[in-house]
Amino acid sequence: MRYEYYSNLALVSSAVVYALAMFAHAAEWAAARRLGGAEPAARELVNVAAAEPRQMRAEPFDELRTAPLDMAPEPFGELRTAPVEGRDQPNSAADRRVEQFGRMGVALTIIGFLLSIAGVLTRALAAHRAPWGNMYEFTIMAIVFIVGVYLIMVWRAGVRWLGLPVTLLAAVGNGLAVTVFYVAVAPLVPALHSVWFLIHIVAAAISGAAFNIGGVMSILYLIKKRAEDRNKVHGYLERLPSSRKIDLIAYRFFAFAFPLWTFTVVAGAIWAEYAWGRYWGWDPKETWALVTWVIYAGYLHARSTAGWRGSKAAVIAIIGLASFWFNFVGINLLVSGLHSYAGI
Repeated sequence: MRYEYYSNLALVSSAVVYALAMFAHAAEWAAARRLGGAEPAARELVNVAAAEPRQMRAEPFDELRTAPLDMAPEPFGELRTAPVEGRDQPNSAADRRVEQFGRMGVALTIIGFLLSIAGVLTRALAAHRAPWGNMYEFTIMAIVFIVGVYLIMVWRAGVRWLGLPVTLLAAVGNGLAVTVFYVAVAPLVPALHSVWFLIHIVAAAISGAAFNIGGVMSILYLIKKRAEDRNKVHGYLERLPSSRKIDLIAYRFFAFAFPLWTFTVVAGAIWAEYAWGRYWGWDPKETWALVTWVIYAGYLHARSTAGWRGSKAAVIAIIGLASFWFNFVGINLLVSGLHSYAGI
């Protein structure tokens, strides 16, 4: 069987399906614009009660700020699945459109995910080895981990509001993989024949998935926080948890990913000693992996000691994500070194 052909077909199809899922989620966000913000009567009450103490005013996100994280799925994404008392019929119809587009996006994402898994497995069958030997193979594997984590979160916690950025990332990632990063199946270079290579790559893929999910949440946090500060939380932003809760969930992802990334760096050093006879040589990939580690260490340290939560922490997290992707894409394409396995 021509496993490589079927792998390419599955991965190209997954990129197309992820793009369709992204458009469905974009339509979900666009349809939510018809929902508006607070009801007119509520706005009038807020205007009349401008002189009242702040704690007496209507706060539409109080439930989300106080609800425990294990209350799934309502606090995270399915905030308006049931008709709201006092809402007129047009808004109820808009609710249904939002729900339809959202479910369509998740369904397409599941199809794209299954196609990605099929592409990775058939690539492994074609290569007769684990499909992690170059930049192309690592990209398609990393996308599987990222989308897999997202789908588990949708199932367990209802965080469908991550659908748009995650499917955008998946569509771009697999799209670049099959068009720019693609290389034909080939044997591993001698330096990669080590069990530590497998351990290192799997740890990097899992931690990278967590970094990406946390980074996406940090971006959404900044958007939601700005809307809250301006008292202009309208449309789909109303369906997101409070900015405080988004910040907390993102922190938990980074707290999970950082020890795993630390292990990735250590495992890479052990692998380097096996392959090249030294644990550390300031190769560009090694150096930038350390830079990424320092950024996320600074993020966690700033949160725990200096109290840098919210916008400051989110900016550091986004810088860390940019460093992660530069280490993966930029170093492979722009710099030559011992880790130059892209094959492009």
